[in-house]
Amino acid sequence: MNALGRHILAEVYGCDAAILNNRNLIEKIMVEAVLEAGAEVREVAFHKFSPQGVSGVVVISESHLAIHTWPELGYAAVDVFTCGEKVNPWDACNYLTERFNAKHMTATEVKRGIFEEPVKVANL
Repeated sequence: MNALGRHILAEVYGCDAAILNNRNLIEKIMVEAVLEAGAEVREVAFHKFSPQGVSGVVVISESHLAIHTWPELGYAAVDVFTCGEKVNPWDACNYLTERFNAKHMTATEVKRGIFEEPVKVANL
């Protein structure tokens, strides 16, 4: 079976609360994770909540990275979805975990767009 993409759903625990509550730093780390994985940034959108928390997405040529943080719990929910063979989503996920000073991370990989036959995808 062939898949169009790989989607990592990560639960990141024991993170540094100051990092998780810093919109600019979260954005910087997320963009760095994209580059670390060899992907190409297209657009970036982040929001800081009051009194705490950050949500954001980095749209990449190969799909996206998204995050929602709960600084008061030291927790971040992270999605890393990549298409194609060039980018390894685990590289981005592991980079984020390290930069958040996380104590623990669990993740599940989901294959997206599964086909029995090889699929030829046109470049748009």
